[in-house]
Amino acid sequence: MTIIRYPKRKNWEEILKRPTQTVADIEETVTSIFSEVKDCGDVVVRDYTEKFDKVKLDSFLVSAEELESASTRISEDLKDAISLAKRNISRFHSVQKTEKIQLDTMPGVSCWQEKRPIQKVGLYIPGGTAPLFSTILMLAVPAKIAGCEEIVLCTPPDENGEVNPAILFTANLCGITKVFKVGGIQAIAGMTFGTETIPKVYKIFGPGNQYVTVAKQLATKYGVAIDMPAGPSELLVVADDTAKPSFVASDLLSQAEHGADSQVVLISISENLLNKVTQEIENQLKKLPREEIAEKAIANSKLILIENDATAIDLINEYGPEHFIVCVENESFYINNIQNAGSVFIGNYTPESAGDYASGTNHTLPTNGYAKQYSGVNLDSFMKSMTFQKITKEGIKGIGSAVELMAEAEGLQAHKNAMTLRLNSIKEN
Repeated sequence: MTIIRYPKRKNWEEILKRPTQTVADIEETVTSIFSEVKDCGDVVVRDYTEKFDKVKLDSFLVSAEELESASTRISEDLKDAISLAKRNISRFHSVQKTEKIQLDTMPGVSCWQEKRPIQKVGLYIPGGTAPLFSTILMLAVPAKIAGCEEIVLCTPPDENGEVNPAILFTANLCGITKVFKVGGIQAIAGMTFGTETIPKVYKIFGPGNQYVTVAKQLATKYGVAIDMPAGPSELLVVADDTAKPSFVASDLLSQAEHGADSQVVLISISENLLNKVTQEIENQLKKLPREEIAEKAIANSKLILIENDATAIDLINEYGPEHFIVCVENESFYINNIQNAGSVFIGNYTPESAGDYASGTNHTLPTNGYAKQYSGVNLDSFMKSMTFQKITKEGIKGIGSAVELMAEAEGLQAHKNAMTLRLNSIKEN
């Protein structure tokens, strides 16, 4: 691993570039499948499930019996761990509720804001080599707290037509009953248009591979919202000599094992720390079951030696990391000055994996620099803000003339008339 020493600002953009992939061929495939699912529904979904997942299914819907029996197929220790995580996630997201905000902007003019849940949401949960049952907690828990009426979960089946029992147990624990054995593009298309089996939803949440990512983006063209633009997972760590090199290395590798296109970045004002972490990465990498994947991601990694904290925070804000670990003596400087990050982890004993699973914060976060303008998933992601207003006769008298003048200046006579009629009515009485 090469250390980049004191890079000039004009080179930051090039140095911080994410691993990129061409999506031209992917877009063509996604568009074609979307069109077929829209026209033919379940038949096409079944065909693509057979093609991509190597299994022919008579029914996509996971039965109540399958959901219940999943509890017997995982260990008690794992069930306890999932339950602990659910409690913490529930606690943290429950306190995100906000009350109605109401204000009289002037006498007789009352305005207020209330929140309403999105009625129908879709959750996409990857299966494959890393069945992300933890993501069910991150999405289903706030969806339930928000009060979403219909929650649809899609996840790919294995070659035996089964779903990982930890996924089913977690879905059942969260009270999700509409679980479908459908993955990939066809799952996103199914939730976008609705099929004979899969309900149409208003917003789709969840991570996925590059095909799922492009499919979610295409869904927005058909009036379906998504949680956020997504890309390969990423982590940036800022550390100094107070950090434990073995801890830092483990954090970098924990993100690298997500996928070959993941990216990890380590920034430090200490070259000694960078060298120690490099050695730790080499030692720990050899012991990982997903060594080959992590090794490819590490090839995309950056070790950057920076002059001082002020320069470091500027570079970090320019990058806008999905996950940001602060492991320095002057941690308050970074906490107070970070502007662009999905989620922040502070100190030697706060690994990124804690937030991935059980601390209570949400792990569905903006990647690819979108932390500059997007928030991670939270309770509000499952809700809409609605404004209300009520105006009395007194209010009409106070606001009416201003409305008439502004409407006339914009050339919108009907707008003006709507106010003038009311003012005249009050004068007549």
